[in-house]
Amino acid sequence: MYNVNRMRLLREVKVRGTLAAAAEALGYNPSSVSHQLKLLEQEAGVPLLEPSGRKVRLTDEAMILVGHAEGIIRHLEAAEADIALASRTVRGTVRVACFQTAAHTVLPRAVLALRSQHPDLTVKVAHIPVEDALPALLARDFDVVLQEDFPGHPQVALEGADIVAAGMDRLWLITPADEGRGNLADLSDANWIMEPPGTLARRWSTGMCRNAGFEPRAAYESSDVLLHVRLVGAGLGAALVPGLALAAAGGHGVKVHALPGEPARRIAIATRRGSSQAPAIAAVKQAIMKELAGQLAEEDRGTSVG
Repeated sequence: MYNVNRMRLLREVKVRGTLAAAAEALGYNPSSVSHQLKLLEQEAGVPLLEPSGRKVRLTDEAMILVGHAEGIIRHLEAAEADIALASRTVRGTVRVACFQTAAHTVLPRAVLALRSQHPDLTVKVAHIPVEDALPALLARDFDVVLQEDFPGHPQVALEGADIVAAGMDRLWLITPADEGRGNLADLSDANWIMEPPGTLARRWSTGMCRNAGFEPRAAYESSDVLLHVRLVGAGLGAALVPGLALAAAGGHGVKVHALPGEPARRIAIATRRGSSQAPAIAAVKQAIMKELAGQLAEEDRGTSVG
């Protein structure tokens, strides 16, 4: 019978690309990982790894083992969730990945509520690019991931993730307070503050401008959406931003304008299939959804359109 821990090591090599990266992810040293994988090769009776430049390539037989390892790990996580559910205990550590505006607005209050309600639960939060979130979830770097989809630009669904819609965050055009124009089509000559090329937000905002009849001139590019609001407030250009960004940055010095069709980004919560019912993970999801609902309701009441 194959050693499950060695199969997990092989899976990590497939996910991370190198023995060193797999060792770092699991807290081992590379020589130990190499030794364990040689033992797995002996168990399997076939080569599992081949050199490929600075990385290693998994053989066809290794990929078969990785597929089985994925299923075994999912079953083990489901077993842990079932045992925790039976004992109804909310404890342990839950690792959460989120995008910037959620980190500023939703997560602080959600974590404080969890700390009060479940003192044996530890929540660790990291802000990572949205495009990296689902792969990091399936790599088991995180247990709960907040993700965002923009109209016409959904995230690519990945097998093994359970995704639950959590709310719709309205998208707005913002201009400097002294800007007289408030229609997107009238701002073809404006400097635009945009997210970096290739991101979902950039593709969506570029599409909005093109639909309005012009190609946006990106004078400033940053993944920091709060910076977008600050730059607009300083009079440096216009931007398309979600409502949570206005809530986090304060919206001082900007005018807020509705966009045609009232577009909104979809916010969702993703967990790994098999672990989503674990009490600790369920508690974190519930706290995030409750706080997000409150933030979005407050946003609907408080956004002043110019």
